[in-house]
Amino acid sequence: MNRTIKKVAVLGSGVMGSRIACHFANIGVQVLLLDIAPKELLPAEEAKGLKLDNPAVKNRIVNASLQAAVAANPSPLYRKADAARIKTGNFDDNLKDIAGCDWTIEVVVERLDIKKSLFERVEQFRKPGTLITSNTSGIPIHMMTEGRSDDFRKHFCGTHFFNPPRYLKLLEIIPTPETDKSVVDFLMHYGDLYLGKTTVLAKDTPAFIANRVGVFAIMDVVQVMSELGLTVEEVDKLTGPVIGHAKSATFRTSDVVGLDTMINVANGLAQNLPNDEAKHVFQLPDFIKKMAENKWLGDKTAQGFYKKVKGAGGKSEIQALDLNTLEYKPSAKVKFATLEATKPIEKLADRFKVLAAGKDKAGDFYRKTFAGLFAYVSNRIPEITDSLYKIDDALRAGFGWDLGPFETWDALGVQKGLELAKAEGKTIAPWVEEMVAAGHTAFYKVSEAGVKQFYDIESKSYQAIPGMENFIILDNLRATGKVLWKNAGASVLDMGDGILNVEFHSKMNALGSDVIQGLLKGVELAEKDFRGLVVGNDAPNFSAGANLGLVYMFALDQEYDELNLMIAQFQQAMMRMRYSSIPVVGAPHGLALGGGCELNLHCDRVVAAAETYMGLVEFGVGLIPGGGGTKEMTLRTALKYEEGEPEYNLLRNAFMTVSTAKVSTSAHEAFDLGFLRRGDEVVVNSNRVLAQAKAAAIELAEDGYTQPLQKTNIKVQGKGALGMFLTGVHAMKQGNYISDHDVKIANKLAYIMCGGDLSSPTEVSEQYLLDLEREAFLSLTGERKTLERIQSILTTGKPLRN
Repeated sequence: MNRTIKKVAVLGSGVMGSRIACHFANIGVQVLLLDIAPKELLPAEEAKGLKLDNPAVKNRIVNASLQAAVAANPSPLYRKADAARIKTGNFDDNLKDIAGCDWTIEVVVERLDIKKSLFERVEQFRKPGTLITSNTSGIPIHMMTEGRSDDFRKHFCGTHFFNPPRYLKLLEIIPTPETDKSVVDFLMHYGDLYLGKTTVLAKDTPAFIANRVGVFAIMDVVQVMSELGLTVEEVDKLTGPVIGHAKSATFRTSDVVGLDTMINVANGLAQNLPNDEAKHVFQLPDFIKKMAENKWLGDKTAQGFYKKVKGAGGKSEIQALDLNTLEYKPSAKVKFATLEATKPIEKLADRFKVLAAGKDKAGDFYRKTFAGLFAYVSNRIPEITDSLYKIDDALRAGFGWDLGPFETWDALGVQKGLELAKAEGKTIAPWVEEMVAAGHTAFYKVSEAGVKQFYDIESKSYQAIPGMENFIILDNLRATGKVLWKNAGASVLDMGDGILNVEFHSKMNALGSDVIQGLLKGVELAEKDFRGLVVGNDAPNFSAGANLGLVYMFALDQEYDELNLMIAQFQQAMMRMRYSSIPVVGAPHGLALGGGCELNLHCDRVVAAAETYMGLVEFGVGLIPGGGGTKEMTLRTALKYEEGEPEYNLLRNAFMTVSTAKVSTSAHEAFDLGFLRRGDEVVVNSNRVLAQAKAAAIELAEDGYTQPLQKTNIKVQGKGALGMFLTGVHAMKQGNYISDHDVKIANKLAYIMCGGDLSSPTEVSEQYLLDLEREAFLSLTGERKTLERIQSILTTGKPLRN
């Protein structure tokens, strides 16, 4: 069946339902969001003389839920305007409207009787052949279809989104024995390509894959914590970024999600896993039971494992729960020799051997938790899945782990993991011993063709991971010798088909001299022997901007000639990319700030991940964009002058975008801010960005790309517009909205964007604007306030507001 999804019905508008609806709206799908009609009037409704059958009353629950979702921060929407694609209604009046929907998703309360009752009503209106799925996180999928028709059961499946659906990438697909294979295949493909998900096929077992393993890992940490006498703060330090987990680690994450959620899943697993060899791990310790009794559930009750209190002088401070006394105390700094030993190790995979070899309590913790996790996941195959890579996919996408359990085990060494488990009295599944005995020393390897493979237990051989042919993984290219050039900050890799890639690997992918050298080398090599260039990477963020530490050092030492040269080289590199003889495609994702934004502004095309947060943020550190960003925003504004809108309005909008350091909350919003333009692309699944960028470079090359000429006819507005901006800036200062230093920066920015002190609108060149930009940037680095702001950013991560 050639299935397309034009309209989706979401049944249930709670936190999950409303946000699932928002994510479908993000990708352009029309959504019908329904919920129950209220049984009682609110006092305000009674005062207005409304009745229960009034539409405003009947849709009160669903409308309030959607409004709360739209107002949420972070937003579940790429753009607020996307909410217009969502139509609301109630089960009494509008359930019949699902007849016009291609997919109906149930997201009501986690009670089997309620779900079955709703499905009985759904079957009265659902069009045969359309998809019908449940977002349950734990109820057995097959139990929901009892009494339903053959067509219903054939098209029914579990689709377990993780909260928040826009940001967490996991989508577990859980079929029943009666689900048609074509339905499963479609959902796996649609979730990946259109919803941007890591789609994982799971068996219909308690808690499926991610929650089964993820909650085990949390509960096992709790047990080891008690055994070793560790504190809440110590465990969060040990289970955070140092092992590739979220900064919120174990207990801060529990506070955010809600302790009651973890308790419900753990209790469900304890009750429904009679044959699980580690079922005792899911038994709740006394301190968690006591916290539940006290309603210390986390952020939703204003206290959990942590709470915020007013300290001396009214200053807020964070206190942590002492699990022995169940009293809160000031959160303590944590230090372990084992953690200190990992500080010089930037590559995550290289840390695990050091962590497991630690001689202190931290080392004991890692040996015990690694052993427990390795044993548990090895014994879950084939119970919850037949393939080990699915467990890793689920934990990375659902719990935010940088490395899944088997990838972590590989990093430590398979044999070392076996030894740890034996020393801790854990039983590893026999298939792992058999794998090692057969000479296979890793769960994953990269083939000579650069394809990542996993050890397949059934065939006892390595197989390609399905779907990976749609992705380009730079680590795989490195492993197969595709690095053509490299320095400390960047690499140039051969992506195949005549396309090169420049990858950054500086801290936060900051743009310093090494990265600039890499960009220039990439263009040089591509022009000589290839046909296109992509600038992108696999790091969490594209680039956090220019190397401010270098700017600060030169400015502090008053090495202005060196600083001027550095800025000029950055500008020249941007222009070299823009005016090369081969197409250059930017592939941003995550943060693309400051210089990272400027780089993309100078690409022929940008293929951005939907979750791209792009902006020219230099204003916040007392500077103006100096790598061609100010020039480019002026140029792009000038290109719009013929579209009919008043020229001053267009220029003012661009000025406000730069002067307020606006950052897009999505790639879609980056179009609204002018950072992306017509012809640029948005890819919902960030794993596909590099492959799509490569395809874009090939397309540009095959369409006959020719080297463009630098523009010399950029219309600037001169004194007329400059006077308008200076007056506006003065008014902002008079109203105490900005500081004296902000006035200086804004005036310099206005001077550049108006083309300087010109008596009338004039056409100027790009180089003319670049020179103004560089001069302004350089002058601002001599300001004490600028240096103070840069120092604040470097030391605290936050700019001063002075």
